[in-house]
Amino acid sequence: MILAVGNTKGGVGKTTLAVNLAVARALAGRDLLLVDGDEQGTALTFTELRADRLGQAGYTAVALTGAALRSQVRQLAAKYDDIIIDVGGRDTGSLRAALTVADTLLVPVQPRSFDVWALDQVAALVAEAREINEGLRAVAVLNGADAQGADNEAALEMIGDIEGIEVLPTSIVRRKAFPNAAAEGRAVGEQSPRDAKAIDELAALVSAVFV
Repeated sequence: MILAVGNTKGGVGKTTLAVNLAVARALAGRDLLLVDGDEQGTALTFTELRADRLGQAGYTAVALTGAALRSQVRQLAAKYDDIIIDVGGRDTGSLRAALTVADTLLVPVQPRSFDVWALDQVAALVAEAREINEGLRAVAVLNGADAQGADNEAALEMIGDIEGIEVLPTSIVRRKAFPNAAAEGRAVGEQSPRDAKAIDELAALVSAVFV
């Protein structure tokens, strides 16, 4: 499966989700390629830190952008069980390229008005991509959600009104476990002490995305 993780809005936690999903799939025995399509290169930096701390990353990571992303992912698709593409937080050639080759686009959205409003632009890009990639599935997940409160429900309702993007039935709550694990080159399930709620939320996301 080829999964793109992206949004035209920055700061939504896409790289955190991308690397956690990559580690989860690799630990499940999948031969995985992580493509860093963001010029900031954060996913690649995480992978290098992970390999340094743990001896190996457990998956392959490459940096690809623009037209090279499209052509190389197509060539590499048969070699890997899963490919996860982390693309930048704006409308870039890399995001558009990823949408033409992905099976699924995962859009992390924080429960804030500006984040939800940006989904209109994402929906337009998805509709455009489907002219080439007819089977593209687009799903949104509430990321950095509040542990409780009305903001989550309000955001989910607004997202549900956007045509062409499916709302996943799981959310990722804002927890220190995610940045703390990333700082060590680890996924949230590898961090000690373990945060059971964070681990369960990530597992639910994996199940919802990789169907």
